Amino acid sequence: MKKLIHGLVAAALAGLSTAAAAGEVLVAVAANFAQPLERLAAGFSAASGHTLKISAGATGKFYSQIVAGAPFEVLLAADDETPRKLVAEGHAVAGSTFTYAVGTLVLWSAQPGLVDGEGAVLASSKITRLAIANPKTAPYGAAAMQVLRARGLEQPLAPRLVVGESIAQAFQFVSTGNAEVGFVALSQVAVPGRPAAGSYWRVPSNLHDAIRQDAVLLKAGEKNPAAAALLAYLKTPAARELIRSFGYGP
Repeated sequence: MKKLIHGLVAAALAGLSTAAAAGEVLVAVAANFAQPLERLAAGFSAASGHTLKISAGATGKFYSQIVAGAPFEVLLAADDETPRKLVAEGHAVAGSTFTYAVGTLVLWSAQPGLVDGEGAVLASSKITRLAIANPKTAPYGAAAMQVLRARGLEQPLAPRLVVGESIAQAFQFVSTGNAEVGFVALSQVAVPGRPAAGSYWRVPSNLHDAIRQDAVLLKAGEKNPAAAALLAYLKTPAARELIRSFGYGP
């Protein structure tokens, strides 16, 4: 199996420089990484000749779909547990997982000046609705709950929580005014080349578990050179630099 994976990666890397025959890869990507992946898609296509077909959503939901037979070929998860689980259950290729990004959680408001630099607004009367992603299916939602517990605010804020299916929906709740603030990903707020809208607090990493986001080659993509090429491209200096520009850790 290891020889097969090494062979696929070697072929993928060769394809990056020789622009092998164009192919397509069906990618399931965590909602927080949708914008970075759209930016990466252009460089990937230019380097490899391959194209991406992207579906963005909650990692937990993708897990259920993959187990049920959804034809995704690569998963870019919002955690490191789901890819490991898929490998253990035979739905993904052993030895193909790696961390492509470490997520950064922020408390964000579309209103300038509402969120302070210490997150003290969480304990204020200004907050009537707080948006988070579903902590049962979205790692950023789980991290948000850890922050509330660390601040002793889980119970006081429980009646004010507005829970979205994914981090994208949590962002939507805030951007449309259905919640004054919400826990979202830094990549959704600080987009390279655009000024950050509203106000946000970059949550200290010691308030929650590290959001290690892993990629994995799924069984459906095991024989697709474009799938292996995408995983190889994510490890290139150009891709890593772009990922860092969206606020992700190495």
